[in-house]
Amino acid sequence: MKKQIWIFVFLMAAFVKGMAQENTINLDTIYANDKMNVALIFPEPIRQGITGSEEFVFTYNREKEQHLGLLQAIPGEVSNLLVISTTGSIFSYIVKYSEELEKLNYFIAETGKIGNEIPELSEKLIEGQALFSDAKAEKEVADYQDFSSHLLRSKQRIGKLRKRKDGVELKVQNILFHNSELYFVLEINNNSPIDYEPAFLNVSVETRKQGRKKSIQKLPVAPVYKHQVPEMIPQKKTSRFVYVLPKFSIAEDKIVVIDLKEQQGERDIKLKIKKRFINNPN
Repeated sequence: MKKQIWIFVFLMAAFVKGMAQENTINLDTIYANDKMNVALIFPEPIRQGITGSEEFVFTYNREKEQHLGLLQAIPGEVSNLLVISTTGSIFSYIVKYSEELEKLNYFIAETGKIGNEIPELSEKLIEGQALFSDAKAEKEVADYQDFSSHLLRSKQRIGKLRKRKDGVELKVQNILFHNSELYFVLEINNNSPIDYEPAFLNVSVETRKQGRKKSIQKLPVAPVYKHQVPEMIPQKKTSRFVYVLPKFSIAEDKIVVIDLKEQQGERDIKLKIKKRFINNPN
């Protein structure tokens, strides 16, 4: 409670100081809706994220420090988002609801912060914290790399999850829970006489709503790490790779969909995965 009071006092002081100056800080605007996840990737791990109204929801990993946060919104008034990093850096944005989104991923630069919650920290201390944060991020990536490499060497399988189209086959060989993340071991097998170039591979959760007007709600799940994703699979060759996703589970009326789209081609594949594979990984 004392820390929250201190943050509030600092922000009010910064606001009053800004009003007294000729030039005030112009906050960037981020648009969100209830159909898509808007990903915010910060230069430092997130410690706290607060929205100004209940119409906006900002989620991040509270159990393990990560740089990724996801924003969603329902129709409502304009609000704001305040994010505080593990080093005390403060990031602030105006948030608005919009039916159509032109941008889904925001890579926040170090210069995007508006200040620090402890302004009297010396430059030397701040620099030391930043170096510590970078080292921690490097260790996190190294852990992803090591475990992904281990999974690619493993022969463990979760079931027959595959879909074919025109000589190209997409497989999910394994889904494994490890350190608060889901690891998807994927394989693209190109048995066609033409090289296959993936444009993208996306993972999303679909909800099928029944009734007179059937509809599908799709929520993308952004990976926190990708391992050995191929740019091209030559003819008669196979490529295996790993997607690391934040931990999640799904209800009975939902499925996970993997969309694979070909670059300059139409050999697109949509692979559907049922609840039992997601909620009961290896």
